[in-house]
Amino acid sequence: MTAGEFQNIAHTIPVDPGIYKYYDSKNELLYVGKAKSLRKRVSSYFTKTFTSWKTHELVKRIQRIEFTIVNSEQDALFLENALIKQHQPKFNIDLKDDKSFPYIVIKKEPFPRVFLTRTKIADGSEYLGPFTSVGKVRELLNFVRATIQLRTCKLNLSESNIQKKKYKVCLEYHLGNCKGPCEALQSQPDYDEGLQQIRNILKGNLAPVIQHFRNEMKDLAMGMQFEKAELVRKKISHLEAYSARSVIVGNRFINTDVFSLLRDGDAAYVNYLMVQNGTIVQTHTIPLQPKLDETDEEILSFGIVHLRTTFNSISAEIIVPFPIEYSEEGVVVTVPKGGDKKKLMELSEKNVNYFIDELRKKKILRLEGKDDGERKKVLYRLQEDLQLPDVPVHIECFDNSNFQGSYPVSAMVCFRDGMPFKKDYRHFNVKTVEGINDFATMKEVVFRRYRRLIDEQTPLPQLVVIDGGKGQLSAAMESIVELGLAGSMTLVGLAKNEEEIFFTGDTESVKLEYSSESLKLIRRIRDEVHRFGINFHRDKRSKGTFKNELENIKGIGKNTADQLLRTFKSVKRIQDLSEKEIADLIGLSRAKLVWAHFHPQPKTDDETK
Repeated sequence: MTAGEFQNIAHTIPVDPGIYKYYDSKNELLYVGKAKSLRKRVSSYFTKTFTSWKTHELVKRIQRIEFTIVNSEQDALFLENALIKQHQPKFNIDLKDDKSFPYIVIKKEPFPRVFLTRTKIADGSEYLGPFTSVGKVRELLNFVRATIQLRTCKLNLSESNIQKKKYKVCLEYHLGNCKGPCEALQSQPDYDEGLQQIRNILKGNLAPVIQHFRNEMKDLAMGMQFEKAELVRKKISHLEAYSARSVIVGNRFINTDVFSLLRDGDAAYVNYLMVQNGTIVQTHTIPLQPKLDETDEEILSFGIVHLRTTFNSISAEIIVPFPIEYSEEGVVVTVPKGGDKKKLMELSEKNVNYFIDELRKKKILRLEGKDDGERKKVLYRLQEDLQLPDVPVHIECFDNSNFQGSYPVSAMVCFRDGMPFKKDYRHFNVKTVEGINDFATMKEVVFRRYRRLIDEQTPLPQLVVIDGGKGQLSAAMESIVELGLAGSMTLVGLAKNEEEIFFTGDTESVKLEYSSESLKLIRRIRDEVHRFGINFHRDKRSKGTFKNELENIKGIGKNTADQLLRTFKSVKRIQDLSEKEIADLIGLSRAKLVWAHFHPQPKTDDETK
C-alpha cells in the first residue's frame, strides 16, 4: 500500500483507542499494534520517514488493515499482547519464552489434597502460581508439609464414607503428619484453617501463620499438653527461620512488581521480581527478539504485560528503571531514585545479567583452566565430527560487519589449542569493494590474509570458518584457489541462523548435536569474531573515520547521507534511482542535489570556452 493509496482510506480510520492489524497480499498477518488514536498511529506509518529498513519492508507489504476499537488504552494494551502471543506475526517482537510452569493445586474435593501439577483443569480446583521452578515448588511443598498437617492419600473422604467408617488411619497419622480426617479425627473447618495457612505461606505472608501457631501453642500449654506445645514451638521456629531467609525488603512493601531490561546485541531480556509482603515469591527472565527498532520503553511494556498476565499479578505498583507508558487502571509506575526500591531494581538488574551469563555459558565452550589433555580431547572430537584431515589446533574465523547497510569492515579471530590467540586477531578495512557486497568483501579479506601468511612463510590454519552461508564460503574459496592453497586447509561456512556447517561443493549441510562440545567451540569462535568486529566498527564510527561519497555533495549533511544509505544500502543503488524515488525519502530540494551529483549535465560550448 502506497502513501497515496493510504490517503484514500485515512479518513475512514477511527480516532478511538484500539488495536490495528496489517495483512499482506496473501492475507498473512504481518503486525499487530496498539494505539491511543488508531488514525494517528496508523497514519504515522505512511507519513513518517523511518530509519529502519525493516519498517520500510513492513509498510511495503501492507495490503489490508483491520481495526478493533476498545474502551480504553488498558484494553488495547492487553489485547495487543494476547494477539501477539496467539498469532506471532513476523514483524512483532518475538517472545522466546515458551516454558510451561508448575502450579500448586488445592483439589476441589472433601479435605482437599495439595500437590504439584503442570496442567490446569477447569474442575473448580484452586491453582496457586504459576511458579518459575519445579525445585522451588517442591521446596515449598516440603516446607508446607513439615508445618501444616494435611492428608496425602487419594481416598474419597466423602461425609458418607467417613460415617460408614470405611477407612482407617495410616502411618502418616502415627508419624504426626496427618490429623486423621478419614476417621473423623479432624473436622472440615480445622482442615480448612490449615489450607488458609498454606495460601498465606505461598504468598509470603508468614505473619498470620506464625500468630496462628503461637495461639495454638498457648492453648496447648494452658491445657498442660507440653509435648504438643513443644512441637508447635518448633514449627514457629521453622517459620521464623524461613521468614528471615526470604524477607529482603521492608515489610511496608505489600504487593510490588519489579522489572528491568537489558539489551544484548539484537536480543532483549526482561527480568521480573514479584514481591509480596516483603518477600520475593517469584523471579523470572524472558528473552525477547525486537523486530522493528522498538524502543526500550516499548519492549519493557510488552514484557510487563506478558509477565503480569502469566503470573496472575494484581500488584498495584510497578517498579521500572525508566519512565514508560503503561495503561493499567489502578497501577502506579515508579522509577526509584534511592532506598529500598532502588535496591530492588539493582537486584533485578543483577538477575538479568546473571541470566545472560548463564545463557552464554550453556551455548559456548570455554577451555581456559583446562589441561592440555582436555583441550586436545575437544579438538579431536571436532576433527571427527567434521571429518577433518588434521587436528584443528589452529582455527581462524572471518566475519563481515556493516552499520545499517553501510560502512563495510571485516574481522578475523584466531584460536590455538581451543583458546583465543589475540596476538593474531586482525581487522580489515575493505579496499576494493564499492558499496555493500558481502561476497566480494569476503573474497578480498581472505585473499589478503593468506597472501600475507604465504609472503611471511607463516604456518596456515587447519580449519577456517566463514561466518556466512554458501555464497560467502564460495567467495572465500575463490581466493584460496587463486593463491594455490586448495587442499592446504579446510574451509567451512557457518549459516548465521540455523548453525549449519557447509563444505564447498556439498549440497547438504552438517548439523552438529546442539549440546556437543564441537558446536559449543564453533559458537564461541563465532561469537568472538562478532564481538571483535562490532567493537572495531563502533570505534571507527565514534572517531568519525567513515565518510561516504554522499557527504561530499554540497548541501547534503551526514544525517541525510546516513538516511539514504540505511534505506537504499549502497551508493551504487542510489546512483541508479530516479529523482522522484530519492525525493520520496528526503524531499525534492535535496533530491535534486543528489540527482545532479550522479547525473552531471554535459557542458555547453560556451561553458568550455
